[in-house]
Amino acid sequence: MLAPGPGDGAGTEPSIDRPGPLRAAFSGLTTRGRSFLAAGVAAVGCAYLLGQPDLLRVGALLIVLPLVAVVVTHRTRSRVTAARRLSPERIPAGQECRVQLRLANVARLPSGTLLLQDRVPYVLGPRPRFVLDRIEPGGHREVTYRVRSELRGRYPLGPLQLRLADPFGMVELTRSFRAFDTLTVLPAIESLPPVSLGGGAPGDGVGRRRALAAAGEEDLIPREYRHGDDLRRVHWRATAHRGALMVRREEQPQRARCTVLLDTRRAGYVLGGAVAPFERVVSAAASALAQLAQQGYEVALLTDDGRRLPAPGANLGDANELTGQLLDFLAVVDHSDAAGFEGALAAQRTGRGELLLAFLGSVDQAQAGVLGRMAARAGGSAAFVVAGQLDPRIEQDRLTGLRNGGWTALAHHPGVPLGTLWQQAAAELSGGGRG
Repeated sequence: MLAPGPGDGAGTEPSIDRPGPLRAAFSGLTTRGRSFLAAGVAAVGCAYLLGQPDLLRVGALLIVLPLVAVVVTHRTRSRVTAARRLSPERIPAGQECRVQLRLANVARLPSGTLLLQDRVPYVLGPRPRFVLDRIEPGGHREVTYRVRSELRGRYPLGPLQLRLADPFGMVELTRSFRAFDTLTVLPAIESLPPVSLGGGAPGDGVGRRRALAAAGEEDLIPREYRHGDDLRRVHWRATAHRGALMVRREEQPQRARCTVLLDTRRAGYVLGGAVAPFERVVSAAASALAQLAQQGYEVALLTDDGRRLPAPGANLGDANELTGQLLDFLAVVDHSDAAGFEGALAAQRTGRGELLLAFLGSVDQAQAGVLGRMAARAGGSAAFVVAGQLDPRIEQDRLTGLRNGGWTALAHHPGVPLGTLWQQAAAELSGGGRG
């Protein structure tokens, strides 16, 4: 939705700008309008010199017609509202977004012909242009166009430019709205097979309930009664001991946990471009996060320089919302200047049985040592290393270094589906193998 101020166009009301100075509108006179005005002045001058009242009336008409066109067009321009809607606002790379523009005339007079142009970045395609016939008072018109990008990122759509012409072609006025909307292009996401990678018992928390049953009711930690709690959950022994109504806590299902490590080091990647190794790694990490979240994992994203999402102690909220935040981060993530993975090691969360998946660029022996310390903290670790940057023998030696550090290390060659490596990693992790 276009709003009257600068910034993200997420307002709930269409924009209505106050009319600008009327004298500025005279700059919109077309060649026809200026010719009428000049002819009128000349006719008035001749009528005065020759004493011809009929010619005076003709000259006055020629002068008044473009002046009236300026006033009417100026008023109409400031009473045309615009709204933009993106469907959807977040798309994976390579997919289309439908953009709908709605123009409405809130003036008491019909508008003239409208020429529209919406500003879009060049990566989304050419600028869309439309020509609309006059809009009746209180009426509206809708137009749509589609944009797509093979490059992830956040792209502004707008501001919308409007050119308004009067029915006689005397005046053309341009108006530029100041608001814009933002389209988020996520990394390309590959559908992965729903295999088990470990990381704890995902889903229903059977192990947790068995532990509670073995411990007995006396070992449960009760809490104070809250309005709406089921009275069948009242813990009478704790109530008598505390002197206040206490209830048993709800059993929280234990979810499988997984940390996805993303290598953003600039030194880890050689090639550039949309299909470069770094873009392949980001796309693979996004595919893994989406699949793990769908399987019920509690996921976290960690980068080589120690950036972690969600932050420690943050309210995780809904699983879909968290996944959306992680994918939004991957839509704009860029290279870091870190030399190694010490920042990731310091920020790594520890937890028994947690799965660690790494999507890496080129890793030398020193960095493999740090990654080995991270693998030692995890219940299972698999590394997907982008291949095709260096000599094959060097890449194989570096894979061997990761495997010696406790990783299930797999080379991700160009053109090889991630799903194939995903199944291979699941097989090796479940079998306790290391490549």
